[in-house]
Amino acid sequence: MDALEAILTRRSVREYTDRPVAPETAKSLLAAAMQAPFSGSEPPWHFIAIDDPDILARIPAVSPYAKIRPPPPLAILVCADLSHPEDRDISVQGCAAATQNILLAAHALGLGAVWTAIYPDPDRVLGFANLFSLPDSVLPFALVTLGHPAARPPPVDRYREDRVHQNAW
Repeated sequence: MDALEAILTRRSVREYTDRPVAPETAKSLLAAAMQAPFSGSEPPWHFIAIDDPDILARIPAVSPYAKIRPPPPLAILVCADLSHPEDRDISVQGCAAATQNILLAAHALGLGAVWTAIYPDPDRVLGFANLFSLPDSVLPFALVTLGHPAARPPPVDRYREDRVHQNAW
């Protein structure tokens, strides 16, 4: 699958089979995430790969958007490292790019995935920080749930001409 096809056909998937995601596949997803563009001299992210069923089952208590039944076989918590001198908003932008790369890589590898928002909701930020014992300088940004799709939604054409402006508003 080429990049444009992956972008145009990727959809959020919230239903997975119980088939596990291979560790080498998870590593490929993380490698794709780390290829995302970022500002500054140091990458703004850290990742927690979660495949422990007990931990995965506890996540919906802190995030209403991660209520996936049964729990996914894998989730990746994308975190912003705020210990670098760059602005928080710039770090968050890099983490957004990394999260998108995970979604596209998952789709290209035949997996399903969905981006569940954490930041900027203060309750979810605190809930994930506590659940994963994050240091104060690490901000939980997003949780991507992943697995082999039980069903794959069809692509949707979201192009809207009324959102395109040429040279000026």
